[in-house]
Parts: sequence; structure tokens; C-alpha cells
Amino acid sequence: MAMPRPTVAQFAYGSCTVVFSALVMLLLSRTSSGPGIAVVAVSALALGVLVAMTVPHAGPRPAAVARPASGEPARATATPTASATAADREPVRERAAS
Repeated sequence: MAMPRPTVAQFAYGSCTVVFSALVMLLLSRTSSGPGIAVVAVSALALGVLVAMTVPHAGPRPAAVARPASGEPARATATPTASATAADREPVRERAAS
């Protein structure tokens, strides 16, 4: 089974997170030692991967359900054919539930 390829949004969000979080952590910690910079870099990479993995995947959108403007429930209607009579095209009237 092949792994899904990352989307453009995942690359963009992950990369921006790595760059900005590394910059902020370096400025806030004011570290200049090698091990401190390495810890900041690894932390920024881990945060970037976490953000990239939580970006929702693009998938098929659910179809919107058309609802009438009034309070009546929506009814399924058949498309009239060319040979349909006027009586066939009358709207359906239902009894009220008692």
C-alpha cells in the first residue's frame, strides 16, 4: 500500500511553521551554543511535521441539501416528460399527520 503524497497546503503550512517557530524560539531563548540551536531546530521540525499532518486533506465535498425557504419539508419531484399530461404535472398534496 502506497503512502499518500503530501498536498501543497501541507508543505506550505509545515514549512512556514518550521521557519517561524525556529525564529521565535531562537529570539526568545537567546541561545548561541551549538546544542541549544540543535534543540531549537529539532523542536521546530517536530512542530512543523505535526502541523503538516493535521492539515485536512482535500477530498470530495459533501453535496449541499437544497431546502425550501418555507417551513415545509423538501419533497422529491419527478422531471416531467414531453408526453406528460397537465394532471401529471400537478404538485403533490399530502395529508397532514393527525
